[in-house]
Amino acid sequence: MSDNKTIVFFDLETTGLNTYVCDIIQLSAVCGERVFNVYTLPRCALTESAKQVTGFTVSDDGLFLHGVHVHTTPLVEALTSFIAFLRSFRRPVVLAAHNARGFDAPILTRVLTQCSLRQEFQQVVSEFLDTFLLSKNLFCGLSSYSQENLVRHFLGTTYNAHNAVEDAKMLQELYRTWRPSKQSVLRCTFRATQVLL
Repeated sequence: MSDNKTIVFFDLETTGLNTYVCDIIQLSAVCGERVFNVYTLPRCALTESAKQVTGFTVSDDGLFLHGVHVHTTPLVEALTSFIAFLRSFRRPVVLAAHNARGFDAPILTRVLTQCSLRQEFQQVVSEFLDTFLLSKNLFCGLSSYSQENLVRHFLGTTYNAHNAVEDAKMLQELYRTWRPSKQSVLRCTFRATQVLL
């Protein structure tokens, strides 16, 4: 990465895997010691597999994580505060996620567009980095490129996967361990304006 950009690692937890319709439940990001985390009440129902994987459920009383009520923020407010967090770095931001191209970037971009915040977001975020593609380019022959497997393989540990804060933190740790070259990173980076909805 060029010296004038900041890499921020982020993750989404959603109501399902369909990037065209799923809602964001949790949006988290980390950069160094700084952490952003927000929960939003989804408009559509969670799929059964999303409930099992994430531990989130919704009832008339709100959003629950493993049975514990969590405070939610309206979606537009959550996205606005996320943009403010990214703007606080005072340099163009590259948002890194594991499977950014196939999942996180399309969902985030779609929701930002629906909330009329995409242009404001793109003034702060110049590019996305897909660490799933990066790991496949850097390390041929691994049995799995899931983030959980990569954390086990490179960091020798397990963690609370499918919690967006923990996913973002561990992704940052993986990236620090890999120390990829600038060229390797650039091959797996795409412009925020190029995300297809």
